[in-house]
Amino acid sequence: MIDVALIGAGKMGISHLSILGAHPDVRVTGVSDTSKLVTDVIKKFTKFPCYQDYEQMLNEVKADAVFVAVPTKFHAPMVKRLLTENKHVFAEKPFCLTAEEGKELVELAEGKNLVNQVGYHNKFVGTFRELKKIVDGGYLGKLFHFTGEVTGPVVTKPKQDNWRVDPAEGGGCLMDYASHILDLIIYTLGPVESVKGSLLKPIYSSKVEDSVYSLLELSSKLSGVLLANWSDVTYRKMSTSLTIQGSNGKIICDANELKVFFNTSDVPQDYSRGWNVRYVTDLTDEVDFYLRGEEYSSQIDYFIKAIQKEVPNTVNNFKSAWQTDKAISLIKHSITE
Repeated sequence: MIDVALIGAGKMGISHLSILGAHPDVRVTGVSDTSKLVTDVIKKFTKFPCYQDYEQMLNEVKADAVFVAVPTKFHAPMVKRLLTENKHVFAEKPFCLTAEEGKELVELAEGKNLVNQVGYHNKFVGTFRELKKIVDGGYLGKLFHFTGEVTGPVVTKPKQDNWRVDPAEGGGCLMDYASHILDLIIYTLGPVESVKGSLLKPIYSSKVEDSVYSLLELSSKLSGVLLANWSDVTYRKMSTSLTIQGSNGKIICDANELKVFFNTSDVPQDYSRGWNVRYVTDLTDEVDFYLRGEEYSSQIDYFIKAIQKEVPNTVNNFKSAWQTDKAISLIKHSITE
């Protein structure tokens, strides 16, 4: 059994806790949150030891691994302490407030050979995994262009007062929302090398941007557009999509379906020339515990298996999340140039 503790029992923390509590190879040894209301509810309905002070929890419970689900500004000091104490760490996204903070943690985790992961769940969505297989297989031919888009209804009125609209807390559409599609672009097509120009526009917020528009160039010299808007009330929830155009075809992919057009006969197995459609239900493996989507259980299961040395620590590790942090930094810098 892997002993696991959780720091932060907000929306994502509670989701992780539910999955961890049902995992056959996990024993939850402690939960901490600064809200007494939250810890009192968890105490009432579970047997998990609860703390309002995470440092007290770490001193009193046994933990092989710790999940960090707190606002981004706390990630660097918390994760650094956990790594120093030889804990495997799963941190929520985005990784750190700055690329410099993340670089230190990447080196520390690698030096101590500790399993590390960041919660970019799209890499565990069946359609996006299939997208990467097709791209990596070269079936689209020479790539010409990509468009990555993430849209949803997060900030939909003025005067919201929470960490999402405070840049010092890690809020803002770029860091908290656009990071999802940035990470997916990097995973599928390669690191962002330069940003040719960006617009960060407020809609309802006064301190942060609610929309992001950027022209990106990757290390392969492939260029494309990033579009992000977390103030679009026409969406019920987050929608993430990636479109890629190549000499041999085109892919339009989101979390529900993958549509691909091939203009040659050199296609993957079970595909044909012309339009093909694959649905996430056909591309996703079953999980032992379903919550919000198979990908949330799959990412945690992968983290636990990496600790057990059953899989390599190569998916969503700190190093890959650091690449996303660097891309965020490049976008911010492109505004001031």
